[in-house]
Amino acid sequence: MTGMGEEEEYEAGELEAGKIRLVMALRRQGIRDAAVLAAIERVPREVFVTGSFQEQAYDDHALPIECGQTISQPYVVAFMTEKLEVGDRMKVLEVGTGSGYQAAVLSQLCRRVYTIERYRTLLDDAVKRFAILGFHNVTAKVGDGGKGWPEQAPFDRIIVTAAAPEIPMGLLEQLKIGGIMVVPVDVDGGRSGQMLVRLTREETRITTEDLLPVRFVPLVEGVARES
Repeated sequence: MTGMGEEEEYEAGELEAGKIRLVMALRRQGIRDAAVLAAIERVPREVFVTGSFQEQAYDDHALPIECGQTISQPYVVAFMTEKLEVGDRMKVLEVGTGSGYQAAVLSQLCRRVYTIERYRTLLDDAVKRFAILGFHNVTAKVGDGGKGWPEQAPFDRIIVTAAAPEIPMGLLEQLKIGGIMVVPVDVDGGRSGQMLVRLTREETRITTEDLLPVRFVPLVEGVARES
């Protein structure tokens, strides 16, 4: 058996150093949850980006992926995950699989992740990545994310990685009492940008908390038609 060549060892070392720098940067930016930081450290972000962008895998910014979509900025992934307050026995719904990176991070923190993507190309690639990495507690399907996954409801937590035009009440109905949803929502019809919102479903009301101005691709109805 032959080991890695010098170039491969160098690239692996650079990626590992980049990961360490990223985790330190997330700490400086206020991410305090040790479990979230450990999950970020365990998931190889370079697997979820392609081509020359792999060299930027641990830079703290969003990167383009197929189908005109993006893999979110690591800080935003960490921030949303921290605000979701995931426990290891929980069942989590993700709307917008994309590259699969957010689902992979969640898979390190909860019992099972259910994730929905409207682009079959993206979903197929994400599922392959989950298999390669051995993340077997992620279940994925092609579908209209705005409709959720009623067959598996209720969920302890729901995370939406595309901007909804308004609070998605249909998804809130799939949340357990005491459950939390984190979702970007258009402000003033999108004219004033987007706000990341945390909603908690209580017995008789929904409490909301504005978290952070963000910029996500829009949450679009239906399943995408691909050529």
